[in-house]
Amino acid sequence: MQWLDWLVLIGTLGFIVIYGAWKTQGSKNVTDYIKGGNEAKGWTIALSVMATQASAITFLSTPGQAFHSGMGFVQFYFGLPIAMVVICLVFIPIYHRLNVFTAYEYLETRFDLKTRTIAAILFLIQRGLAAGITIFAPAIILSAVLGWDLNTLNIIIGVLVIIYTVTGGTKAVSVTQKQQMAVIFFGMFVAFYLIVSYLPADITFSKALKIAGASGKMEVLDFSFNLENRYTFWSGIIGGSFLALSYFGTDQSQVQRYLSGKSMKEMQLGLIFNGLLKVPMQFFILLVGVMVFVFYQFNSSPLNFNPAADNAVKNSIYSEEYKSLENKHLEIEAQKSVANLNYGISLEDENNTLQLEKSVQEIQALNLLELENREQAKEIIKKASKLVETNDKDYVFIHFILNNLPRGLIGLLLAVILSAAMSSTASELNALASTTVIDLYKRNEKVPKNDRHYVKASKWFTLLWGIIAITFACFANLFDNLIQLVNIIGSIFYGNILGIFLLAFFVKYVKSNAVFVAALITQIIVIVGYKFDWMPYLWLNLFGCFLVMGIAILLQGFSKRELKTI
Repeated sequence: MQWLDWLVLIGTLGFIVIYGAWKTQGSKNVTDYIKGGNEAKGWTIALSVMATQASAITFLSTPGQAFHSGMGFVQFYFGLPIAMVVICLVFIPIYHRLNVFTAYEYLETRFDLKTRTIAAILFLIQRGLAAGITIFAPAIILSAVLGWDLNTLNIIIGVLVIIYTVTGGTKAVSVTQKQQMAVIFFGMFVAFYLIVSYLPADITFSKALKIAGASGKMEVLDFSFNLENRYTFWSGIIGGSFLALSYFGTDQSQVQRYLSGKSMKEMQLGLIFNGLLKVPMQFFILLVGVMVFVFYQFNSSPLNFNPAADNAVKNSIYSEEYKSLENKHLEIEAQKSVANLNYGISLEDENNTLQLEKSVQEIQALNLLELENREQAKEIIKKASKLVETNDKDYVFIHFILNNLPRGLIGLLLAVILSAAMSSTASELNALASTTVIDLYKRNEKVPKNDRHYVKASKWFTLLWGIIAITFACFANLFDNLIQLVNIIGSIFYGNILGIFLLAFFVKYVKSNAVFVAALITQIIVIVGYKFDWMPYLWLNLFGCFLVMGIAILLQGFSKRELKTI
């Protein structure tokens, strides 16, 4: 990195932190600190909701996911617009009418304190873990870029977020997220433009899409019912809908974003805007990853994108064996470059179907050879060091940024990823503190305190959760792909929480004891189900939701029979 990159990076992040702390200092009451004074308009809510979900993991892992597996991951988001409509019609009117600070307050009015408490605790566990991952993701990047100690970077990033989140609460999160989203959108569009401009002169954007398609990267829709496939149209529409319903409807990190709305109409508008924009946004980020893939069809790429893995194996007794695989990789890349160029030229005469089919078959055969070679390299890396992560999906985009973008833009793209990390982590810490104060601390206080006391408590709990998140980040390891890890953690808990809320909304005869016991049983079963891989993780949302509802209804039925017998 050059001095200009450092200037852009530090200047962008410094402005966000200082502006957020200055603009929102001095919250004197709980409504201001936790609900932002109920002043947010629809577009602010929409940006805040999107920024909360679009963490650094989104911009770090999603392009890498597309590079390796193509556009199919976008199906994960297909259920989101459906969920937004349901939340606007069912969840928001109830939250607004009850004027709640957290989603879990409603559960006490419908059931009892212990049901409210278990839902809040489930949220705190899964969101506390996710907060650590959102800090860990950008720390990996800077560690690879700067060669700094990973734990030191976890602490630096966590402290930056804690500063303005503690100072201004919800309003600080909302205010800074507008600047963060502006940086994010600008940076990603610049990156996309540059990637396309770096392609060979004869390869237009439309040809690039077809070249990606020849390698199977443009297969957006999968209508199969094969449970072995993680991302299909059906898992996105059904499993994704339940995940989005739980995330946006019951996860305090999201609920708190729209509870700050000026009115119920502004809350609903914010979520509708999010529903309309989220799928195109994710499609675009995946498309960036696909264009990076096309770029590397004509330019050299490392055998493994993780620099730590590369260094580990080259400093081991397996270096010569690895070197031979690298030479083979260079040969395959040269052949792929020629094959893809020939395919691009063949596209000018689309009537020549035989030549097109031959070119596609050649490209696919070379792709298989490259994949086999990369897998062999991973096995050697594992032999060289069991501590190094061989999965390099999360390093693909950052490798492109560091090795191909001009000075200044490297700093901007790093600012994009770090801005996303800060926005998500700030929302999570803010929601974790709010839930802890409102649902656990304040609710169990025997002697009520004044507003100033609870504002101070919120700040202290924000600091505490920040420390917990940093600690978890220091012990985190890559798990296949970071964006999948966050969604896996959510899927383990979200279905259960959503089922509790659906029972509260629609099954009026089920009482608190049945729901509480059902929630405990369900959580154990879902964790066991994930451990033994009963189904793709997206389906755990549906499974957990219906399981808790079914068990609660059965338990309530048994209790009624016992009463009749007595």
